[in-house]
Amino acid sequence: MRLFNCSNCANIVHFDNGGCVTCGMRLAWRPSRFDMVAIAADGAMFRDPAEPANLLQPCGNAEAGGCNWLVEDGHASGLCLACRHNLTIPDLSTQENVANWQRIEAAKRYVFYSLLRFGLPLVTRAEDPATGLGFEFLADDAVTSGQQVLTGHADGLITLNIAEASDAEREARRVSLGEPFRTLVGHFRHEIGHYYWDRLVQERGDLESFRALFGDERRDYGEALQLHYANGPMAGWEQSYISAYAASHPWEDFAETWAHYFHIVDALDTADAFGLRTRPEIASPELTLSTTFDAYRAVDAKVLVDAWVPLTVALNSINRSMGQRDLYPFVLSVPVFKKLQYVHNLVHGATSM
Repeated sequence: MRLFNCSNCANIVHFDNGGCVTCGMRLAWRPSRFDMVAIAADGAMFRDPAEPANLLQPCGNAEAGGCNWLVEDGHASGLCLACRHNLTIPDLSTQENVANWQRIEAAKRYVFYSLLRFGLPLVTRAEDPATGLGFEFLADDAVTSGQQVLTGHADGLITLNIAEASDAEREARRVSLGEPFRTLVGHFRHEIGHYYWDRLVQERGDLESFRALFGDERRDYGEALQLHYANGPMAGWEQSYISAYAASHPWEDFAETWAHYFHIVDALDTADAFGLRTRPEIASPELTLSTTFDAYRAVDAKVLVDAWVPLTVALNSINRSMGQRDLYPFVLSVPVFKKLQYVHNLVHGATSM
């Protein structure tokens, strides 16, 4: 994630900011330019003081959902590129649900930022009711069957239990499942991976090359997960998978690898914005690192991994010195690297089409 500047006073601001602490102007993120713009009310309209001729439209979820994005295409929903994919939001009559929803939306915007940086295809459920990308944010008490809401993906529809927005609840689930890492951003990146498997692998007939790396996805999915939760991952899973859960089924292996690819790219982008560069080797003239390392334009996964590994060693060491868990407690084995390269090729291949 890059750093941004307030368009009114040029102060450094962050992606999450809704206002500038220096000049006091309200801020909004503008997807078309990937920048942060100051917005001033002009009656019922909003303008950028730096370009007063241009009218600006904040997202319809600005107040309730805390969204700081602009709507630039006059979409009938009045929602930004990220929020218009929502199908169900929590009951906002309780403050807890409001707070949880705002945390969820903040995490989702980070993921959409990456999708837009890569130029990946985005289709709403309204545009394609059968397989378009949609989100349902549900609470356990909203399920009439009494069953717990499970985070998951099915045919483009991503469901997230809003309890995951609670740090205490999410940590309890992380511990109970024996996971080293569990975040809202991670959930979104993982589930989005399932969506893009459908779009970029299955629909484009790339199954043979997928199976050569990840295994045969025709293996019974429900049975595979039952075995995973009953018996745990196979012995030696660390040699071939990015996480224990990735070893449960090829679909989960892909989604976990996809999520980690996005972790790596955006974390490297953030590190570079703050000047934390590890000087990866340059394998191609297409990638220029003289002043900036643009992880979103890396020519291959090797360039990313060469930068990522020494950075994580440093960051993990800093966390340990503060008595915290490792920031990135994962090992990138040779098979995992090959899978990351596969995801890299998919992402950049989709961008070029």
